[in-house]
Amino acid sequence: MKKKLFAILLLVVFAFIGCGKEKVEEYPKTINMTYVKAPLNIPSILGRNDGLFQKAFDDVNTEIKFSELTTGPEQIQALASGQMDILYALSSTSALIGASNGVDLKITGVYTRAPKVFMILTKDENIKSPKDFIGKKVAGPKGTILHQLLVTYLNTENVNVDDVEFLNMGLPGAMSALLNGSVDIALLAGPVALNTIKSGAKVITTGEGLVQGLVVTAVRGDFLEKYPKAMERFNKTNDDILDIINNHFEDIVDKVAKEVENTPEEVRTMFPLYDFNTAITENDIKDLKATQDFLIANGLQEKAIDVESIIVK
Repeated sequence: MKKKLFAILLLVVFAFIGCGKEKVEEYPKTINMTYVKAPLNIPSILGRNDGLFQKAFDDVNTEIKFSELTTGPEQIQALASGQMDILYALSSTSALIGASNGVDLKITGVYTRAPKVFMILTKDENIKSPKDFIGKKVAGPKGTILHQLLVTYLNTENVNVDDVEFLNMGLPGAMSALLNGSVDIALLAGPVALNTIKSGAKVITTGEGLVQGLVVTAVRGDFLEKYPKAMERFNKTNDDILDIINNHFEDIVDKVAKEVENTPEEVRTMFPLYDFNTAITENDIKDLKATQDFLIANGLQEKAIDVESIIVK
């Protein structure tokens, strides 16, 4: 009888240990995420600076680490090397290029849609239409939504991107180049575009009706497969952050303005331009496919992929 009771107790103990082990293995010790605050990435600002992601994982002893990797290529490289687990705010162009190059990434949701935030600016009053771009110097980041906007806008009047002198520059450099007169046109977004307008530039066009301005959240494929519960918790926390943004915006506007180095009023002006709804719609998928066509046509992506195969349903 004692032996039988002892055996039962052992089974209970092992079962308990097994459950504990399973729970630990459901969550990694560390989750490495990117932090990109510009142009107005409010979910990232709250998620990191208010510690909302960390708080969500405290009870499973998972540490959340953020790295300020702001360009698509460095984000994709970090994901491919295992340095990053989640790319929180990745341009759709970078996601597609990375996946086509064999990087094991999955799009878990939309980060934001903001076509009006992406702008083409000039200080030259004579530049009003695509045909006026011919022979002009255009500065902006290559292989991005802004680059796609340029090509799409030029095509509305059958102007080819080869008809302009395109200079690959980041946003601050493009802004400076436009303001000091070394280029005729700049591709800018968010607060940088706003500050450039304040300094005398005018808007030729925004992305509205031309590009969707789609930014996504992506995860390393093997991380998603190994830690699905961690991603469920991440998504739930992201939804909670969006609830704060949508229902308590005035409570957060000052801290957001400070982080992006704008005034609260400027943040209030820009905020309506952003759609942070994470659900991937048919229009989003259509936009991703159109973006892939753009990348291939302009030699930025070598081979086509099945776009829907990298989207988490």
